Amino acid sequence: MSIRRLLFLYIAALLPLPALAQAPATCPELPASSGLSWESTQGDDFLFCKAVREDGFQAFSVMLREESTFRERFGLREEKGVIDGHKVRWYRGQLPNRDAIVRETLIELDDGLTAHIMLRVEDERQLADSLRLAGMLRFNDTRVGSN
Repeated sequence: MSIRRLLFLYIAALLPLPALAQAPATCPELPASSGLSWESTQGDDFLFCKAVREDGFQAFSVMLREESTFRERFGLREEKGVIDGHKVRWYRGQLPNRDAIVRETLIELDDGLTAHIMLRVEDERQLADSLRLAGMLRFNDTRVGSN
């Protein structure tokens, strides 16, 4: 083997490889008596979880991944809360051509993941109920193979 090839292999071995994104394994724990169940979709580096009532109404959704695209905007701050010991601030969101109330928050979890939680409701009563239920979520270790 030529010295040039050996040098190339040596340098290539020293270069850091990009971290392999690992998809979360499970949705957070729902409140026991909430009547909600998860509908989930798993991708290569994310887990999307929809908390759905028995009547089909979506109470909220959670996107688990290493990096979230959600960015907090100071001017859109709304309610404060706590979810599984994490202090959160809910932010107002908007949907084009819809008269919906939208709230979003982001939690940095202990296992290196982020949880982007979003709720979309039609009135203040549904907002209060969805905020209450989201506040009762429990994020156990969501990685594959975690102890």
